[in-house]
Amino acid sequence: MKIIIETIPHENQRYTTVGDWFTDKDGNLVIRCSALSDPRREALVKIHELVEVLACGFDGVSQEAVDKFDMDFEAKRLEGNDDEPGDSPDAPYRKQHCLATGIERILAAAWGVDWKAYEEELCDLPEIPGTGYIKPQ
Repeated sequence: MKIIIETIPHENQRYTTVGDWFTDKDGNLVIRCSALSDPRREALVKIHELVEVLACGFDGVSQEAVDKFDMDFEAKRLEGNDDEPGDSPDAPYRKQHCLATGIERILAAAWGVDWKAYEEELCDLPEIPGTGYIKPQ
C-alpha cells in the first residue's frame, strides 16, 4: 500500500475538516492536513489521521461509514458547536478516533505543543462552502 501524506490549503479539503483520509482511485491511502501555523501541529493531525485510518482498517470500519457519519454530522452541526465528529458516541469509528487522539495528546506534550492553543487554531479554521457533502476524488 502506498501512503501519501500531505499538507494542503484548508479550502481544498473534501469538506470542513482539518484532517482527512481516503483511498484514491489508484488504491493509495491519502492523508491530508490543512495548513496550520506550526509544522508540529500539522504533524499531530497527520499522525492522528494515520493511526485512525489504520485502526479503522484493522477493525473493519470502512471509509464509507466514516465519510457518511462525518458528512451527516457536519450537515447537522449547530453554530458554535466545535465537537469532533469522532468523539460522538454514535460515531462508527469512535474507538479508533479516541486511540488516535490519545497518541496525538502524548506527542503534543512531548513536542511542547499547547493543547488548548492547538485546539483553538483548529476550531478557528473557516467552514468550507458546500459542506454537507464530500467532494469526490
